[in-house]
Amino acid sequence: MSKLFNSDDDDFGYLDDSIHINWKKLLPAIIIVAAAVIALIIVLIVSFGHRGKKVPANASSTEETSSVSETDTDGNNTLSDKDEKEQDPQYSDNDGAMNQSAGNGASVILSNSTNETSDITIGVDVSKFQGTIDWAQAASSGVDFAMIRVGYRAQKTGVIYADTNAKYNMQQAAANGIKVGVYFFSSAVNEAEAIEEADWVADFIADYSITYPVAFDCEGFNTSESRQKSMTKAERTTVAVAFLQKIYDKGYTPMFYAASSELTNNSQWNTAILEKSFKIWVAQYPSTPYPETPSTSYAGTCSMWQYTNQGRVAGIGTNVDINVAYFGYSESNGSLSGETAASATPDVEAGMVFTSVNDTVTAKDEVRLRDKPSQDTDAAVIATLVNGETITRTGTSSSGWSRLVYNGQTVYAVTSYLTTDLTPKATESPTTGFNTKFTDCNDTVTPKEEVNLRNKPSVTDADSVVVATAKKGEFFTRTGYNTEVGWSRVVYNGQTLYCVTSLLSIQ
Repeated sequence: MSKLFNSDDDDFGYLDDSIHINWKKLLPAIIIVAAAVIALIIVLIVSFGHRGKKVPANASSTEETSSVSETDTDGNNTLSDKDEKEQDPQYSDNDGAMNQSAGNGASVILSNSTNETSDITIGVDVSKFQGTIDWAQAASSGVDFAMIRVGYRAQKTGVIYADTNAKYNMQQAAANGIKVGVYFFSSAVNEAEAIEEADWVADFIADYSITYPVAFDCEGFNTSESRQKSMTKAERTTVAVAFLQKIYDKGYTPMFYAASSELTNNSQWNTAILEKSFKIWVAQYPSTPYPETPSTSYAGTCSMWQYTNQGRVAGIGTNVDINVAYFGYSESNGSLSGETAASATPDVEAGMVFTSVNDTVTAKDEVRLRDKPSQDTDAAVIATLVNGETITRTGTSSSGWSRLVYNGQTVYAVTSYLTTDLTPKATESPTTGFNTKFTDCNDTVTPKEEVNLRNKPSVTDADSVVVATAKKGEFFTRTGYNTEVGWSRVVYNGQTLYCVTSLLSIQ
């Protein structure tokens, strides 16, 4: 081995006092060391530049195609009619009820409220699928609180959408003395998306009175169409914790929602981790509801129990989830922003799905054009369309309504009164009396949403009056129908009445 140093040894083999460096032989080692130092500096610079940009293993590097059609006046994403059924993870035929696969006390650990009590309180959770709620009636029926869906992340595209009735529901529930909490339906696949969702929720609710918790709801993650299907239990739990912790940091009380079957024995979530820090909201439906069944059979600790998805509450026209909370609040909170939200109006199409069309129609005879798809007294008649007058139709609903544009205004009419045959009807001599012929039948029917029951099969006859209004879930007998004019003859509370056939569902 060649020497890097030249020296003269003494008789005992020790170096003398003078050491002479052989620089030519040392030069290659110096170069190697310098190169190693430079490489280390480069690695440190690159690592620092990527700090905070961790991407979980299941995060996709390819952007998915968004089905966002436009934004609303507040800048929130909106979906076209045809995409909503696929994209809204809570869309269903059961009135938007929450978990269908669904403790004996309260767990109040992580909370931002200073006025929380140990009172037992009763509440509902709602979304746009409950339609336009009469919150004054709901309050008078004994509802203490409402958990209101504010939005969701689409299952396929990952785009965040607002619930179109959220602002109206938050505002009107609070205005009628019902304390408000909210929930967000998540399909986040990593912590970054969970934090994005929490930030979006906090911004969306900042101007509203939020007293009850802000909940994280994640369902359907094992279905084939879910963007979360490949996630592990640990990854899903990490996502939930990221959302809930961010909500707490924003000044709200966080809460985690799931079915009891998903929480028991850490089946689908790391329940032990979640319940250490957050309120747990469990869905578990006994055969006999509360208060006959006084508590949930879920063995874990929970703060709120969703005990049915088949509840009926005054002011809510559909089935609704009902909950027992093992806590309450002595007073309602103000908005965190200190501002008061602008007045909100209900989404008149909430609870209905319209299929987009673009055709020209006229009345078969004549039809009333209303400001909302309802024949109830709160629906104003804008105009009456007569045969020969044409109008553009932009949507049709399975509930029997058409959406139209009249003088630049969106209006609604009963579909069975409209026709695409624009040939004017021949003028007939006026007739008097009751001439509609019915084919006899014996069917059990219920309204698809609601239907006016009249003493005569006509909405234009001056003698035709609304005797009663039947709601979805009320069953009665149909004794006859006429396909030409689209009317049915029914027996309701012992009285023979008439209604529009397309608004009925035959059982």
